[in-house]
Amino acid sequence: MRHGRKVKKLGRTRAHRLALLKNLVRALFTYERIQTTLPKAKEARRTAERIVSFARKNTVAARRQAGRFITDKDLLKKLFDVIGSRFADREGGYTRIYRLGPREGDGTEMALLELVIREESHKEKQAKAKAKKGRGRKKTKKRTEEKSVSKKARGKKKE
Repeated sequence: MRHGRKVKKLGRTRAHRLALLKNLVRALFTYERIQTTLPKAKEARRTAERIVSFARKNTVAARRQAGRFITDKDLLKKLFDVIGSRFADREGGYTRIYRLGPREGDGTEMALLELVIREESHKEKQAKAKAKKGRGRKKTKKRTEEKSVSKKARGKKKE
């Protein structure tokens, strides 16, 4: 029986599983949204929530604990300066999982794991700006200007 066993093994050895989770969490904090399988997303979510809680505390001890999982110094700095402050007034539930349906090749359930409060990516900003530009009335050239130009052109005859 599995009494008290909380870790999903994901069909991997302990070292392989930890490496996988570190990579998933690192990608989540870098891109603020990742696509993976549903069981991996659920396990990565547990770890990510815990690390964001460390980032909210913003103490030396919390930084060291988060540093065990996130070894990239620049990402750790982003985590504590940007992401931690972004979730400062939120008690929990820092991530969200969207189910995307089965993968075409093998039918595995796919999911999108993202931070609840995300910074818009460059592509999303461009898309919003483009959508804003397209709104409103289209301006057309006045017909009178076109007529005056064509009359001048007709007025000159070759001799």
